[in-house]
Amino acid sequence: ELTPRLRAFLSEPIGEKDVSWVDGVSHQLAINLITKGFNKAYILLGQFLLMHKNEAEFQKWLIYCCGATEYEAQQSSNCLKEWCACFL
Repeated sequence: ELTPRLRAFLSEPIGEKDVSWVDGVSHQLAINLITKGFNKAYILLGQFLLMHKNEAEFQKWLIYCCGATEYEAQQSSNCLKEWCACFL
């Protein structure tokens, strides 16, 4: 089911959107990601693509390396997966 945030993210190309635009990325997770150099949504998307769109791997990485909750990890990977389905 598309949340308003996910719908907004999918409504246009990723461009230079901040990482906080990604559905599932909370304020705290955004800070953690920015600290690790993932300040833009396209950089986080790049990580997802590097992991061959493997949602389980990406979620593990978000949780263990970036401090995401399971819910945030699921929402974020779903958002990027849906974006890929629309634009790639």
